[in-house]
Amino acid sequence: MFRVAACGSDDAVPDKFSIKTIDAHCKEMAAVYNSYKRAWADEAQKFIAELRPKDLTHTVVYPFGGGDLSSALAVYPDATELTTISLEAAGDVRVIDSITKGTLANDLDEITLDLRRLYRAAHSTTKSLQAASHSQLPGTIMMALAGLAVHGMEPTALRYFDIEPDGTLHYLTNDELESRAAEYAASKRGDKAPKKITHFWYEQDSAFANVEIQYRPRGDAKAALRTYRHIVANLDDSHMDADERVLKHLRAKGKVAVMTKAASFLLWYDDFSHVRDYLLKNIAWMVSDASGIPPSYADPAGYEQVTYGDFTGPYFIIDEKNTRAEFVKLWKNQTHRDLPFRFGYPDNAKHNHLMITRPKPSGTK
Repeated sequence: MFRVAACGSDDAVPDKFSIKTIDAHCKEMAAVYNSYKRAWADEAQKFIAELRPKDLTHTVVYPFGGGDLSSALAVYPDATELTTISLEAAGDVRVIDSITKGTLANDLDEITLDLRRLYRAAHSTTKSLQAASHSQLPGTIMMALAGLAVHGMEPTALRYFDIEPDGTLHYLTNDELESRAAEYAASKRGDKAPKKITHFWYEQDSAFANVEIQYRPRGDAKAALRTYRHIVANLDDSHMDADERVLKHLRAKGKVAVMTKAASFLLWYDDFSHVRDYLLKNIAWMVSDASGIPPSYADPAGYEQVTYGDFTGPYFIIDEKNTRAEFVKLWKNQTHRDLPFRFGYPDNAKHNHLMITRPKPSGTK
């Protein structure tokens, strides 16, 4: 997968694949990666590195993040444990062993298109993430592998897991995966919407949901292994009330570095209060666009918020509580700080904007 789909190494192409197809795909992927680094990643990484505390924890949580390891490693390149959470299942990486040449070629074209969209916008939409996760190649894993490739990393191991009731992880054996996949196929379970949907999108039902990938800098066999995990979860309150395993798992990490961007402004909503409360108790440092935590929650919880760029309002949202006014005021009342790249959504006037949420200095009210 890393070689033929993410084009992350120079290893030989397995005989069962068309070298011509893979070479053409990897030539296009190299152009996509180089364009992404020039247009966004290099500048964003340098800019945020100057803001990030030197003693910051290397444990990162990225809610509503899909498989967007590309952005996560730009923001937190030294992360040793990085977790994304979204509605999309990881998918079955073993498909690469059985996929036909024709399907592979079609899926590679779709994945390249999805990555190009992601990198051009500097954020992923739920619609595009879910579309990618329905290709035969596992789109969520592909996005993660592309993130490793573009940042000079390489995967060393991949395994699937469940989250136990106490928040610990249970890694699935091959037999368990085979049994679960057979059960899903026999019952014809799939991505069916539940009867009650709080928000339009819903978490995918899959035998291959949560994934862990260990990785390291490419070519450095002596480097300490780092861990990336993707967890499938609907983070709204009704789902968290019914099943608290994800929150228990996250709480066990202690203080974490956080990022979120292009998160559909879900942290503004009252029905995402549990994940918002988790963040407010555990943020060591957070970078976001205006879809982050509203000031009316951050300030009383002991955080200050520092703004960059310009924000005159969101370009979309149902906002019955007029939360947007808090953010407009936040940007208006601070010294203007330039932001030369987009981070997540633009505002309603297409301005770039970014916000740092961090604990207030001791003695500050």
